[in-house]
Amino acid sequence: MLYKSYQAFTDLMLPSRMLASAMVELGERLPDEISDNDLVKRYFALCEVFAGITLTHKRPDYGIEEVLCGNEVQPVVEEVAQDWPFGNLLHFAKPGLQTPQPRMLVVAPLSGHFATLLRNTVETLLRDHDVYILDWKNARDIPQSEGRFGFDDYVDYIITGMQHLGPGSHMFAVCQPCVPALVATALMAEDRDPSEPRTLTLLGGPVDTRESPTVVNELANSKPYSWFEETVIDKVPLRYRGRGRKVYPGFLQLTAFMSMNPDRHWDQQRKLYDMVVNGEDEAALKIQDFYKEYFAVLDLTAEFYLETIDKVFQRALLAKGELMYRGERLVDCNAIQRTAILTVEGERDDICAVGQTAATHLLCGRLRPHLKRHYLQPGVGHYGIFAGSKWERQVYPQVRNIVLAMN
Repeated sequence: MLYKSYQAFTDLMLPSRMLASAMVELGERLPDEISDNDLVKRYFALCEVFAGITLTHKRPDYGIEEVLCGNEVQPVVEEVAQDWPFGNLLHFAKPGLQTPQPRMLVVAPLSGHFATLLRNTVETLLRDHDVYILDWKNARDIPQSEGRFGFDDYVDYIITGMQHLGPGSHMFAVCQPCVPALVATALMAEDRDPSEPRTLTLLGGPVDTRESPTVVNELANSKPYSWFEETVIDKVPLRYRGRGRKVYPGFLQLTAFMSMNPDRHWDQQRKLYDMVVNGEDEAALKIQDFYKEYFAVLDLTAEFYLETIDKVFQRALLAKGELMYRGERLVDCNAIQRTAILTVEGERDDICAVGQTAATHLLCGRLRPHLKRHYLQPGVGHYGIFAGSKWERQVYPQVRNIVLAMN
């Protein structure tokens, strides 16, 4: 009933949002003597804010058309290198670049938002790297005939992606995929796969959730596995291609994220309203662009969500050395001996707290000290380690340097 109720509410609100959008367009065409009136400005500002508070299941564009490489601006072209049922391997090609750059696979989170949430991350990495990304599809739109997609399938996608990039490539994982990225690296190392990553960068991931538990960790452990299965899983409505597929709806994950900092989101909407009223268009656009991305949600397959809750958050199997791949192969991080590992954490991260990602180095006991690096970024929360000015000026140089050292 969760999904049906959400869909009914969305359908009910659609005319109001369409009317608000139409009023915004009307306000832009009014003569100055009317639009300059304070009450008129406040009315149309309210319409604009209301119209923007809209959830969508459509993936936004990356919108990266060019990037500065050295002293030259290079055009960027998106190419689908591999098309899989549950995601694409997307390549940000720079056809005009003559000098080869280190190949890097960006493993995006599958946690309720599209991979485009990493737009700023990718744009920065493109300066010095040949970037590919695992671009996840919305489970709502994937027919049941395509089968299941669980934790181990996620690991397989990572391995297949690295094999496509080939030997000497690098891996970069943000948040939730830090665990499957580490698992994939361990399996490839044990198999002596020639495409084993030369470096592995893990940013703000729940490698060991027993370290400094956050509200997210406490929530995952406050209920039994059966509660999640019975309470937050629902079937996709009949109107979509994935009709009947069991999913963890993206709107629930967004609600959970926003409930962690409700005052901040409310304050941002108030600021946006004031900016629109006062004609501060550039500042208002930044907030609008953020929420346009933030309100674009995707659904997760039920099996992937539930297995992640169980294996990563409730039982911390990888951290305990007990994680089984495909139910028959023990994942041994000690197999990693040739990949340099950089872990990055944010001082104020309230999703993956300090210590959870750094635990990676304890698991990789046979990795020589000079191949282990850890960086703690002061003054930032979760998003600050992969987006924004401190990511670009302080975190990114750490990533670039370890890649250069190992390339």
